[in-house]
Amino acid sequence: MAKHENGAVQDRMRVSFDLDEVLFVDPETHKTEPALPFPLRKIYKERLRLGTPELINSLQKMGYEVWVYTSSFRSEAYIKTLFFFYGVRFDGIVNGTRHLKEVQRDRKTILPQKVPSHYRISLHVDDESVICSRGREFGFEAFQLDAQDDEWKEKVTAKADEVRRRRDLCQQ
Repeated sequence: MAKHENGAVQDRMRVSFDLDEVLFVDPETHKTEPALPFPLRKIYKERLRLGTPELINSLQKMGYEVWVYTSSFRSEAYIKTLFFFYGVRFDGIVNGTRHLKEVQRDRKTILPQKVPSHYRISLHVDDESVICSRGREFGFEAFQLDAQDDEWKEKVTAKADEVRRRRDLCQQ
């Protein structure tokens, strides 16, 4: 929690990222971080979008909490360990198992596969237009990212800053 200028206590803003096609990309179609050294690359086969560690660490230094919110069923330990080798520590991880247990629960109505607002996530970065288009309905902002984009880090940071500015204005 951070103190606002007027003395009110305020939560740090949360930004979440999907994994597949956002942080984990195909090196045939996207620029990627170097593969992990052998034998780690045999266990952790996913390739990170170029600039992922830099962006996540930069957002955290700017005061954002950074989460993973994925519909995949990779374990939290697997995700934490893979990113640890790239110098990244997430503030929170929601995988498919946690989402089903904590968000969908025993509801008869099927919810979207991601509902970031359930975890007080203000901005979610995803490749799926259906997730991004339902953001307003479910109380979160979304940034759609899929294709190779050399300026993706700057665009995500600008969107996070924009969402935080609006949020701070509303809380005054």
